[in-house]
Amino acid sequence: MNVFETPIEVRYAETDQMGVVYHANYLIWFEVGRTKLVEQLGLSYADMEERGYLAPVLEAHVTFKRPVTYGETALVRTWVKEYDGLRTVYGYEIRNQNQEVCVEGHTSHVIVRKGTFQPVSMRRVFPEWHNIYENVRNETAPM
Repeated sequence: MNVFETPIEVRYAETDQMGVVYHANYLIWFEVGRTKLVEQLGLSYADMEERGYLAPVLEAHVTFKRPVTYGETALVRTWVKEYDGLRTVYGYEIRNQNQEVCVEGHTSHVIVRKGTFQPVSMRRVFPEWHNIYENVRNETAPM
């Protein structure tokens, strides 16, 4: 499986009054995991943006199973769940220090032109991304 792991030290500022990670912060952790996945594949969002393209989020889905708390080190597991040449769906799993699954989710993205937000084919505009994503996509969640 091509699952990329990113540790996150839970900071006090990320928690609510109960010491539990505030729900919106999991989306930030998804982005951290996704960016690290892209970097570990030898690609770069910065290069994409310099070429005049962006990769906005079209959809985000999050399922909360158990809390992550202040002082823990969480592990964000990220993979390319689906890819069809235009749309990419990234899968996420956040585990606590005991390796218990705390959060699961996915985000959907397309590549767009910076000025117009017109979707473009990753296959045509970024063939290097396309080839790598074809090789690393995993339809099922990791164990």
